[in-house]
Amino acid sequence: MALKRAYCDLGFAKVDIGRLRRRGICEVIYCPGKTKEHLKKISLTIIKENQDLLLTRLEKNTFIYLKKSFPKLKYNPLARLGYIIKITKSSAKGLVLIISAGTSDIPVAEEAAAILEVTGNRAIKLYDVGVAGVHRLLDNMEIIKKAKVIIVVAGMEGALASLVSGLVSSPVIAVPTSCGYGASFGGLAALLTMLNSCSPGVVVVNIDNGFGAGYFANLIND
Repeated sequence: MALKRAYCDLGFAKVDIGRLRRRGICEVIYCPGKTKEHLKKISLTIIKENQDLLLTRLEKNTFIYLKKSFPKLKYNPLARLGYIIKITKSSAKGLVLIISAGTSDIPVAEEAAAILEVTGNRAIKLYDVGVAGVHRLLDNMEIIKKAKVIIVVAGMEGALASLVSGLVSSPVIAVPTSCGYGASFGGLAALLTMLNSCSPGVVVVNIDNGFGAGYFANLIND
């Protein structure tokens, strides 16, 4: 294994161990498409560097396989996140609020929440408060206005992000989900609604990308 330019060359993968120094967060491993053996070798490299291990979209059977080699590996089944935390995080951060439009959006919201948790953020969840019953959202305005940054996770037409942004001064990270009937086009309708938000202060990540939302919220909240 050769170390070059702050990465470890495994042949099949070049593990970016210098990312912690550059970005403040270690490289995060996206699991789909990788073999169990490759994931094991990548994980071992990161652990040997005494860095946090974060595995996104990790299926349970793969987690069981990896845990045999890494007994300290933990798993959030709803978020499909595996992790070993080695680096102590600062607790002097603001509040991040994670809002989901519906119950079906929760797995994506949980991915964002899990990323925030392991990066040392204080996060509160507010689920199933979509625009079909907007009074559910308005009943929680006290906590909504306390948040330093808000993640809004919504499928269907994705209108919730604009609504939330119009009520607060904090930045809003919008996450479109693939939840919805046929004309939602697997989340494309929500994505376009969020991109076309008339309320300033909304940024949008990719469809179902709870990880990206949590990562970005951590950067804002640092």
